[in-house]
Amino acid sequence: MHVLLFGIGLVFIAMAILVAVIAANQAQSVTGVEIPQDCVEPMKVDYPAPAIRLTDIAGSTVSLADHNGDVILLNTWATWCPPCRREMPDLETFFRTHAEEGFVLLGVNVGEGMETVVQFVDMFHLTFPILLDPDESTLRSLNSFSLPYSIVIDREGIVRYAWSGATCLSILESTISPMLHQ
Repeated sequence: MHVLLFGIGLVFIAMAILVAVIAANQAQSVTGVEIPQDCVEPMKVDYPAPAIRLTDIAGSTVSLADHNGDVILLNTWATWCPPCRREMPDLETFFRTHAEEGFVLLGVNVGEGMETVVQFVDMFHLTFPILLDPDESTLRSLNSFSLPYSIVIDREGIVRYAWSGATCLSILESTISPMLHQ
């Protein structure tokens, strides 16, 4: 009797492993890029980029219009947000890899003070421009209330992708890299 119960238990364990493997294989996007479980796939959109004008951590005024002709990733985040923290290394890696190809990453901190933001930037060794949005106007202009929230703007100023949640390097490569070579 114990051998039979043991055998049945092994069958259930094997079935659970098989289901997990099948689910993992189905987590690939249409493009064939494996998407980590904590990585959001962007939604295709098509609308003009909003007029956003903010101050960076160096005190300079920056607007999206300053980067006409570039592909722009606008990423809103906060230091207290776990998915925001999780995506920062991949954002930095993508920025460093593609900055010379007409790619601009603008990180918009939402609702926090300069000292908190600068400490975070130093801790994560971020080199892309960081903009301050103390009154959360960027989220309102993007019709979003979640963090992180990101949009990708093409060279003509049209928002082509948007997503709410953490991104990852594989999604950035499959989504933005083709736009850089158009």
